[in-house]
Amino acid sequence: MHLKFFLYLVGIFLIFCKKNKIQSTPPNIVWLVAEDQSPEFFTMYGNYSIKLPYLSSLAKDGMLFKNAYSPVPVCAPSRSALITGLYPSSMGTHNHRTYNGNKDENQPSMGIPTYSPLVKKGVKMFPRYLREKGYYTINNSKEDYNFKKTEGVWDESSSKAHWRNRKTNQPFFAVFNFGITHESQIWNQGNQPLLVEPKKIPIPPVFPDTPEVRNDLAVNYSNLIRLDKQIGKVIDQLKEDGLYKNSIIFFYGDHGGPFPRYKRALYETGIKVPLIIKFQDKINAGKINADFISFIDYAPTVLSLAGIKPPVIMQGKAQFGFYKTNEKSEFIFATSDRFDEQVDRLRAVRFGKFKYIRNYNPGISNALPVSYREQMPIMQHLNKLWKTRELSESVSLWFKIPKPTEELYNIEKDPYELKNLATEIDMQETLVFLRKRLDQWIIETEDLGEFPEKELIDRWFPNGNIQKLTPLKNTIKNNKIYLNHLDEGVSIVWKDTKDSVWTNYVDPLSFSKTIHAKAVRIGYEESPILTFD
Repeated sequence: MHLKFFLYLVGIFLIFCKKNKIQSTPPNIVWLVAEDQSPEFFTMYGNYSIKLPYLSSLAKDGMLFKNAYSPVPVCAPSRSALITGLYPSSMGTHNHRTYNGNKDENQPSMGIPTYSPLVKKGVKMFPRYLREKGYYTINNSKEDYNFKKTEGVWDESSSKAHWRNRKTNQPFFAVFNFGITHESQIWNQGNQPLLVEPKKIPIPPVFPDTPEVRNDLAVNYSNLIRLDKQIGKVIDQLKEDGLYKNSIIFFYGDHGGPFPRYKRALYETGIKVPLIIKFQDKINAGKINADFISFIDYAPTVLSLAGIKPPVIMQGKAQFGFYKTNEKSEFIFATSDRFDEQVDRLRAVRFGKFKYIRNYNPGISNALPVSYREQMPIMQHLNKLWKTRELSESVSLWFKIPKPTEELYNIEKDPYELKNLATEIDMQETLVFLRKRLDQWIIETEDLGEFPEKELIDRWFPNGNIQKLTPLKNTIKNNKIYLNHLDEGVSIVWKDTKDSVWTNYVDPLSFSKTIHAKAVRIGYEESPILTFD
């Protein structure tokens, strides 16, 4: 009787596992990240100006997402969302950039120091949870999270980081960041041979059709060809190691394209990103997903795919895996605050086919003179044409002062957001609805954008001092070291004194070697190191 009942339970479990696609071994998960790129430049989204064989093949093997978004149209804040599963505006990472480990002053002209925001208790970099479950975590190699990373997140974080350095058959999570498509490469690669003819590429309606514009666009397309080859090397290595078939691979852009009115803009060109997810055994191969997905969803989705329950503090929802949400996102939210030395607060919400944008500073132009962007030939060219009044009405919209307090667009009919519907009588119901929904989101997520940055800094760091974590508590029993801390929001890490990599404290430690231990938390000074020998 007991045997029959046991077999019955085993049968139910196997059916459950099959139905929910639970694997006995955790899947390998790889992120391939292209900097500064919009979907419109890629073959898999219908632009056939260039050939991208590796990415096209990945799209055939995976699921293509039509509505993937970054919550911020610039890299460091968006990366903070990816690594935590929270909105940057909820954490204080919404200003670009806050933390720079190589500079005491981030923006000297503004009196803004380098700082790592004091994020909410319990906010952690999600690869830590993977490491605790036995994953080998690598980052190759950008660490630009808008805050100082804490120890215990990566097994390797360098240009040499690779899954091949892990233990045999150890599952891994690997991030590969490709800078060849970054904004800076428009001018850095400007003297390199073009790999596409400028006359054969489409010109977005937000730019004039001039040789200068075509050349910079051609540089970007050439960089995409270079990107495809670089990504191909990683994919080929996965195949060489027999890992491609059963690995989950994400390909995405860290925000919109590198050009003016793309990067740093809340238009679709600035926040909409390409996204492919290739699952194991070509599950969902060739399918197109039109659901809204935001960067805040990536962390909980990866954890869910690995069989790990996402922390409650994450604002994003798992889109796949064991802990997949049953609720589809109806809205996409995005923010804009400080970009380098220029400040301009904007908020946006996407719902269905509509986009609502609120401008808190209508008296200044969208085309703020960001010194970094001013190095780009196309930006210099547009500035010149604007001054000589040679730009068309549609191209001039981005430069005009004042800009509208509210903007409303029908994205299906107007994908480049050139016709503002906010004042049209028949659109007032939609306008009011989205206005209220944005207000609700600002309250729900405790949006910190309403506070001046210097006020936030003073709040977090009284008298300019970084808050310190108190020492760890410890108990030694039966030759085991038990560690704890009064602050539940901290992570405890340890290492053998001979090692360079810190490990997350999960279980009591053996008192058989010399050990260092400390508490860490984003934005805080680490606790004093405890030594056990």
